[in-house]
Amino acid sequence: MKLLKIAAGVLNQTPLAWDHNKQNIINAIEEAKRQDVSLLCLTELCISGYGCEDAFFAQNTIDQSIASLLDIVEYTNDITVAVGLPLRHNNRTFDTACLIANKRILGVVAKQFMANNGVHYETRWFHPWPPYVRDEIKLGDFTYPFGDIVFDLSGVRIGFEICEDAWVASRPGRILYERGVDILLNPTASHFAFLKSQVRERFVVDASRAFGVSYVYANMLGNEAGRIIYDGDAMVASNGELLVSGPRLSYEDFLIVPAVVDVEATRLNQTQNRANVALAYPNLRVTDRFDWPDIAPVIQKAELEAWERGGYLKEEEFARAVALGLFDYLRKSRSQGYVLSLSGGADSSAIAALVFLMVRMAVENIGIDGVKKKLDYIKAIQACKTSEEIVGKLLTVMYQGTENSSDDTFNSAKTLADDIGATFLNISINGLVETYRGLIEEQLGRELSWETDDLALQNIQARVRAPSIWMLANLNNALLLSTSNRSEAAVGYATMDGDTAGSISPITGIDKHFLRSWLRWLETIGLNVKNEWTPADRTGTVTESTDSDQLIKVNGLSAVNNLQPTAELRPLDKKQTDEEDLMPYDVLNSIEESAIRNKQPPVEVLKLVEVRYAGRDGGPQYDRERLLIWVERFFKLWSRNQWKRERYAPSFHLDDHNLDPRSWCRFPILSGGFEKELAEMRDWAAEQRPSSRKGKIGF
Repeated sequence: MKLLKIAAGVLNQTPLAWDHNKQNIINAIEEAKRQDVSLLCLTELCISGYGCEDAFFAQNTIDQSIASLLDIVEYTNDITVAVGLPLRHNNRTFDTACLIANKRILGVVAKQFMANNGVHYETRWFHPWPPYVRDEIKLGDFTYPFGDIVFDLSGVRIGFEICEDAWVASRPGRILYERGVDILLNPTASHFAFLKSQVRERFVVDASRAFGVSYVYANMLGNEAGRIIYDGDAMVASNGELLVSGPRLSYEDFLIVPAVVDVEATRLNQTQNRANVALAYPNLRVTDRFDWPDIAPVIQKAELEAWERGGYLKEEEFARAVALGLFDYLRKSRSQGYVLSLSGGADSSAIAALVFLMVRMAVENIGIDGVKKKLDYIKAIQACKTSEEIVGKLLTVMYQGTENSSDDTFNSAKTLADDIGATFLNISINGLVETYRGLIEEQLGRELSWETDDLALQNIQARVRAPSIWMLANLNNALLLSTSNRSEAAVGYATMDGDTAGSISPITGIDKHFLRSWLRWLETIGLNVKNEWTPADRTGTVTESTDSDQLIKVNGLSAVNNLQPTAELRPLDKKQTDEEDLMPYDVLNSIEESAIRNKQPPVEVLKLVEVRYAGRDGGPQYDRERLLIWVERFFKLWSRNQWKRERYAPSFHLDDHNLDPRSWCRFPILSGGFEKELAEMRDWAAEQRPSSRKGKIGF
């Protein structure tokens, strides 16, 4: 046996935060050395940060990255470390990983495949490096190998796949397999999406088996730059077996996820399975000496955390990802807290609950002292002794009622605020609404009525709420939370400068149908916090808790879960509901999925929703005429309201249903509005009616 202790190093970095990023890397290296790790793989572009955007064009970004790299080199005695940074070569910028051993830079590998779909626009800033090409680059006073390289350290061969390299069919690992590598390192910045970790695990484990290697995968952690959340996925696999996987969505600055691998075992796998003669590329290999220490054998087997195997993975991921995103957004913006207009409805209640979970999960993960340390600039929380006390200092909510507001929504808001410990305020804005109404009526010379001025009378109520809640946010030096969800964004069912007002929009990436079920889950089942990875246990060992009831529930959601979603902008006797104004939220979600994500025209969308809502298996049944109205309504509202989506506050990317035009789903502000396509749908529907189809029965 030839045993090596290797590790993935997860980092929570910030774009262009040079001192913070460098120190975090140094701290991770020191912790890895304390754990006797010999080879450490850190995350993609960890020196500069991944989300630098057009700052990658600036020469200063490159210069600062190199300066940090040269400083980091001095901390790599007795360890081999891979760090990521942008480098410029022949007037082109490359996404690279630099391998350092014993205070020596050995060389730099450049990424071969650029991520250029969805939230990623890497080809805007970076060039792909061609395979089989090696050059040289000057860093500081010396010149080093650059490009497509295999490193040979005292007989142990190390190669790289950088993030997207592993997601393509012609992945570099196939060529590296032919070069006989022993270890594949993958520094990555792979954004969070629901259930995505399962996909990553498959290609890591499959690569270790197919290529006969030990595979180290290290993903970025936290809300790095504002919109994108990274879950800190870290894995080590060998010969088709996952040896260890780290905790995801942690509140730590960094995590070291180590494993002991047997180089001779992977070589035996390659020897037995190699079908072709290995190709030799001596000019693509860097040879150096590194004294690998003797390692004792260990028994290791990766195990998921309790929350990942509890049967509610999407609900757990949503809660944990958005909570972590809010925490990092708060501390990286150095704001004093959050302010929320709490209506008592599902959307604002979900956001209040998420801020509560932000605090609870942070305390569970890093302890109350750890939270105070990370938020040391917020003096108001430093004397707090419980999570609830911290919530009270960080979250202020305000109910803003009118004559159209009900006691039910007030009680819902008050009950939730009291349950989670938020600071609760209550004002009436009815006088303000009447003042604006009177001013306009005086100028127009007529009275406004619900029969003729419905939309204007609704919107003024939503807009009047904005100045007071913004004022409160300013007074608290806090961030205002916007309350619109993705279903509303799709059809523009939101008031610009009203409920869309805010600094950040945490639920715009999730649909209302899921959100309502998630609120019921949070009230009745809750987050599983058993077997959490703690700062004192960085080895990945899972320890069973003695407390069998470690679940975080929010009992204060019971009232909102019993309410029908409503904007409460019309008089109470009109019994306004969101689904009456629009359509059932599950139908809206299905139409959006087919029309926007899958890019289907109206007639095909109608066919699909007909099948889905045909009343099979006891589900809801709607006739074709009603579905046709809803599909037509969706396409018209979608086209008409792109300008609203362009103006939404920054939101978190959660899956490939995202409608944010600045990070995922682009659509013209002005368009033909699907007029021809909708006419074709109506014609098709008319042809299906029994009167126009002899001998055939209509749907």
